[in-house]
Amino acid sequence: MSKIAFIYPGQGAQKAGMGADFYENSALAAEVYEEAGEILGFDIKNLCFTENEQLDQTEYTQAAMVTTCLAMTRVLMERGIEPDITAGLSLGEYCAISVAGGMSRQDAIRTVRTRGILMQNAVPSGEGAMAAVLGLDGKVIEEITGSMEGMTIANYNCPGQIVITGKKQAVEEACIRLKEAGAKRTVFLNVSGAFHSPLLKEAGKELERVLGQVSFSELGIPYVTNVTAEAVTDINETKRLLTEQISEPVRWQQSMEYMIQNGVDTFVEIGPGRTLSGFLRKISREVKVYQVSTWEEMEQAVKVLAEQEEQVC
Repeated sequence: MSKIAFIYPGQGAQKAGMGADFYENSALAAEVYEEAGEILGFDIKNLCFTENEQLDQTEYTQAAMVTTCLAMTRVLMERGIEPDITAGLSLGEYCAISVAGGMSRQDAIRTVRTRGILMQNAVPSGEGAMAAVLGLDGKVIEEITGSMEGMTIANYNCPGQIVITGKKQAVEEACIRLKEAGAKRTVFLNVSGAFHSPLLKEAGKELERVLGQVSFSELGIPYVTNVTAEAVTDINETKRLLTEQISEPVRWQQSMEYMIQNGVDTFVEIGPGRTLSGFLRKISREVKVYQVSTWEEMEQAVKVLAEQEEQVC
């Protein structure tokens, strides 16, 4: 029997205009944006829908992304498309937990606003960096970064793409060594810090206190955590996992492989961009992947998935 996963992108996928067509076409989506504006105390619609510099600032990006992804999901589920399991890359994991029933939409938005501020302030501007390493075996990258102080792997995205993180000088030196070891390319990412590195452990301690104020609920469906790349069914594990996640590697490739091995054959990427769909095509050509980043894509996905469900029945 077909199993559907909803998957959510992380920071970096944001773009001006995201979610505007959902706001215009759906009262349910509009309600999410209005509600988020009240929670956050600023105009989230203006942040998401117009060209502005704040959208790329971590303290604003995270709340904007989660609000948009949850607004899109609400419409999709109202149309009758529901997941059997969820996952999200880094920031996207908060959407995954909320949609799985473990955290209210309001708490997810409120928490990621604070998370964004903590992450932005964790490392002074200009001291941290991240870079994507293309075309080099993961074990080679692990050996090289493991031998360097202040360096670690941030993301296992897909075969042939791993992201490294740490102090800027160390990342620059690592890129040189990795190219010498056979990497096709190294690309510095446009981010404001060394995310998913030990440099964020103190931010993790602060986040743990914030998560202590969140009311977690029993999960209706499992979600897959970045930390272990395995399904979480016990909500009591979530606070610890989210605390660790901020400074631990994102095991995205392993998470997708776990889901596929456990019967997921249909993935719906919800949110701006097609980054996760691109990763999935490099992980497996056997699964079906749909994007929901615009109203038109949502309507097309609903149509195809409904037809798919009818054929199964």
